[in-house]
Amino acid sequence: MRPLPCPLLAVTDRSLCSVPLAKQVERIFAGGGKWLWFRDKDLPHAERKHLAHRLLQLAAQYGALVSIGSDVELAVEVQATAAHVSTAGDVEYARKRMGAAALIGMSAHSLQEVLDAASAGADYATLSPIFLTSSKPGYGPALGTDVIAGAAKTGLPIVALGGVALDNLAQVRAAGVSGAAMMGTIMAAREPETFVASFLRTWNGRPDTATAS
Repeated sequence: MRPLPCPLLAVTDRSLCSVPLAKQVERIFAGGGKWLWFRDKDLPHAERKHLAHRLLQLAAQYGALVSIGSDVELAVEVQATAAHVSTAGDVEYARKRMGAAALIGMSAHSLQEVLDAASAGADYATLSPIFLTSSKPGYGPALGTDVIAGAAKTGLPIVALGGVALDNLAQVRAAGVSGAAMMGTIMAAREPETFVASFLRTWNGRPDTATAS
């Protein structure tokens, strides 16, 4: 399995940002974040395409990677090298359209869906919700760390999503996952550079002396 770009997968939601999304993303990249999942699925196609181009330009400047969410054709249009999709069938389609070198991920909400992602040729799966969270109300009860530990044993890199925060990050990593995805906390952060630094210190098991805003 290929290594993931970064243990932190920042998930976009422009409605949570106090500045334009591109500015927030640039600050995340500047702080050491190397991986972005561009969601914002509500945007009209032309606007989403324009924003995707801008985010890819920023990623190139900082040596980061942007995964285009839920629209393989958009990923192809903007010449992205990564996509994040919802089903095993989407994984197979993305691989066909984007090639063997593309980083393809899938959203999973159970161990069976993780196995489906692996069988379809995904490079990783997000698994959610790990903890109770208002942003994932429709995906059932929290899975907890035992489920993600079991998923990690499948051999497919797992990115924990849903209620993951700095104060439970060490517990999540101890379950054997390859990374953690965050949306609300990092999109709303007034100092995203500080947040990214705090995340990476915590992930690497170093005492965190900074306070993320």
